[in-house]
Amino acid sequence: MATLIHALADHSDDVNYCAFSSSCLATCSLDKTVRVYSLDNFIELPYSPLKGHTYAVHCCCFSPSGQLLASCSTDGTTAVWDARDGQRLAALEQPSGSAVRVCRFSPDSAYLVSGAADGSVVLWNMQTLKPYRSGNVKDGSLVACAFAPNGSFFVTGSSCGDVTIWDDKMRCLHNEKAHDLGVTCCDISSRQISDDDHGFRYFQMASCGQDNQIKLWLISFAHFLGVELKYKCTLDGHSAPVLACAFSCDGQMLVSGSVDKCVIIYETSTGSILHTLSQHTRYVTTCAFAPCSPLLATGSMDKTVNIWQFDLRQPCAGNAAGNDSEETVEAWSEDDVSAWLCAQDLADLVGLFKMNNIDGKELLKLTKESLTNELKIESLGLRSKVLQKIEELRTKTISAAVAVPDEFLCPITRELMKDPVIAADGYSYEKDAIGNWLSKKRRSSPMTNLPLPSLVLTPNRTLKMAISRWLETQHKCSCCNCPAMVEQFEVVVSHDVLANVDLSSDTLQW
Repeated sequence: MATLIHALADHSDDVNYCAFSSSCLATCSLDKTVRVYSLDNFIELPYSPLKGHTYAVHCCCFSPSGQLLASCSTDGTTAVWDARDGQRLAALEQPSGSAVRVCRFSPDSAYLVSGAADGSVVLWNMQTLKPYRSGNVKDGSLVACAFAPNGSFFVTGSSCGDVTIWDDKMRCLHNEKAHDLGVTCCDISSRQISDDDHGFRYFQMASCGQDNQIKLWLISFAHFLGVELKYKCTLDGHSAPVLACAFSCDGQMLVSGSVDKCVIIYETSTGSILHTLSQHTRYVTTCAFAPCSPLLATGSMDKTVNIWQFDLRQPCAGNAAGNDSEETVEAWSEDDVSAWLCAQDLADLVGLFKMNNIDGKELLKLTKESLTNELKIESLGLRSKVLQKIEELRTKTISAAVAVPDEFLCPITRELMKDPVIAADGYSYEKDAIGNWLSKKRRSSPMTNLPLPSLVLTPNRTLKMAISRWLETQHKCSCCNCPAMVEQFEVVVSHDVLANVDLSSDTLQW
């Protein structure tokens, strides 16, 4: 089930594009601005809106690490912004001076593609901020672009209906008519379909166009044999030109937006329609899944961006890192580990981990010594961050593999608590979760819905110690969830433990 949880109405003109990072949502508009919102509360960041373009902004995208944001405009430039403070780092001028319609970062953030109305496409070096390679599609405006998840090639779509596949040296590998009346958008699933004995890698691509159609394709790629594009099927449902399409990060869903004002979410394996969303009042121009949470953003010519949340029990937008059962993590491929690194803001390590063939099983085995001696990560701070993230992954693995005592789960997030605090309602919560709840001007209990007599939060050290001891038993003993163990902890986690806590010191006032 998809639920509308927020509507953003800050733009003063048509919304052209929206893009997620792991922590932010960016939107751009005909009003010449780019706006950036926090995913915690959908409040606009202090440096937003970003101003600098002199004409309409057509597209925006985050680098895989989330540190950079790019936007392109009718003014013939692609701006590169620091996503942390909004500072404009560069204005990359399209050599032809033509209006730039689309931009995309490569998976390793080393390059940025910009495509223009005159059919020119430029691959920019992000270290030098200079053109690395350039080319032209044979006809029409360049309006769509998508990178393969491993960066070995990218695809462009043009207003004349052609799909063109380029390698990482900007050599044209393949060109094919995909939509009779023009391509409007394309996307490549981040999940590789398969890898056969002949060295071919198979990727799934979606394209949509003015012909009201969404088409699914298979791209087979091998450096020594080239590329092949195979038509797979057409997805039905829209009654007018389809302006946008995007895969969820696990590749299980595809979303599309259309001139018919509808958003349709498909199950990619079957082509069946999961949801049809019809809250926009004008053409739907853009749609995007969040990489690390079950969120979807849709933008429209009605000047709004709608934020949708999926029921976690349903198939939803996520990535390999979002499904942390022990069996799944150990079965992660190298690409799954790469997706997890990006989600943890460790995208700079993707190349190093791939070079050393780190899959899910190897990831869980990494230690301080192996990071230092085998992977040669010299930075102490970086090693500590990687180890912390791996330990969090192991903790989630344990939580998913065994029955966690309910008293150890935060009532808000339903996740194992790391820093439990007691609120005035007598219940214990994860500190960040209850803090976020209170920051939204809520003065009621998440558990009882009654007014909170106080906003004081008290660290629950007894519960924290109990959780720590329980986690230790999971590492040491395969018979870790015996009734006696759970019973031992129940006495220290009952919500009425508040009566035994000294509130006179060590308390937090929100």
